[in-house]
Amino acid sequence: MSSTAVLSGLPRLIPPGGPLSLADHVARYGPAPLRDQGGAAGGDLITEVERAGLTGRGGAGFPAGRKLRSVATAGRSAGPLRSQAGTVLIANAAESEPASAKDRLLLARAPHLVLDGIALAAEAAGATRCYLGLHAGRDDLALQLAAAIAERERAGQDRAPLQIVPVPRGYVASQETALVSLVNGGSPKPTFVPPRPSQKGAHGRPTLVQNVETLAHIALIARFGAEWFRELGGAAGSALVTVSGAVQRPGVYEIALGMPIGDLIRRAGGPTEQPQAILAGGYFGGWLPYAQALDVPVSDPALRAAGAALGPGVLVLLPESACGLAETAWIADYLASQSAGQCGPCLNGLPALAGVLKQLAFGRADGRAYGWAEQLLALVARRGACHLPDGTAAFVGSALRTFAAELRQHSVSGPCSRISRRPTLPAPGHTWGARA
Repeated sequence: MSSTAVLSGLPRLIPPGGPLSLADHVARYGPAPLRDQGGAAGGDLITEVERAGLTGRGGAGFPAGRKLRSVATAGRSAGPLRSQAGTVLIANAAESEPASAKDRLLLARAPHLVLDGIALAAEAAGATRCYLGLHAGRDDLALQLAAAIAERERAGQDRAPLQIVPVPRGYVASQETALVSLVNGGSPKPTFVPPRPSQKGAHGRPTLVQNVETLAHIALIARFGAEWFRELGGAAGSALVTVSGAVQRPGVYEIALGMPIGDLIRRAGGPTEQPQAILAGGYFGGWLPYAQALDVPVSDPALRAAGAALGPGVLVLLPESACGLAETAWIADYLASQSAGQCGPCLNGLPALAGVLKQLAFGRADGRAYGWAEQLLALVARRGACHLPDGTAAFVGSALRTFAAELRQHSVSGPCSRISRRPTLPAPGHTWGARA
């Protein structure tokens, strides 16, 4: 049976079992179509990725082909760097979104698919150096990846040196300019643009920063083409989604984009208790009332129209036993603690916003608190070196809409009894229980 027949449906990205050896990987997917092995890398691959309509799977949803072409074009006009010409590729597997587990599962189960994507994208963009950003502390995964890289080097499968870069934990450490700064020997903090990494990034060279799931999709598009990719999801392809919270079978699911949220929740075994709301898109996404969310397609356009986002592919089911205001205050406080401390909206605005959220959730809020929260949302959004203020504002704004009845109840009667429940949403290193 041909590889295309094996991959005519799902799963495409995460094979049963795994991790696959290089030989088993090639048996399942076929060899990587590198240029010197008869593949159509370079401009033809970029065109095919553009035709596929692949968007980045790291959260921003930017067209992957456009980003790839921009770096390739900039690299041809940037001139040599001392004796080394070429662009740089950074594969982003840091996965700073606490509610997401898709990237580490993909790397653990299908490392060679990601490494194929790195090799093919590097060839297309003219990259002479490649880096794989992985959160520090994931030693077992780093060792597994190092072994896979060595196996490929022995087989002559990679064309540019690939180095694993430990990324310190932190919500903004995996932002693309923060990764560039880290590779350049600096702190993993976002920097102001322009210039964008695609113009001047790592080592002063045009730099492609791409999520590892996006690169795995590129590896498959290089093999099977744009039309094959578009056979699923109403021509949008497939995506990995981490489902957690009050569901029977939390985990990572590969779905055809456009599947209704309700169908995905049923695939995850259904709710474990009475549901209240869905958080879609992680901490830069938004809350949706559960009943209204069930028919919303899992796709970025549909979720944005509903007031949330696809983000890095995250759905969290919040049960009725949890307080939506308390959960939001908890995460707003966590996000405020993740500031790089270099921009006013983060340094001053986010702690103030978290403070008023804690007052609304845990204290006896006066009539001015809600108005102050709305003013702060307007003050912090669309400012700063990264999207931490924007994402936090969108997340909090969606909570004020979705939990409006709860907000009124708190303002009249004080905090509800549910605030003592342990949080559903994870916030690594953050202490639950802070009060206004």
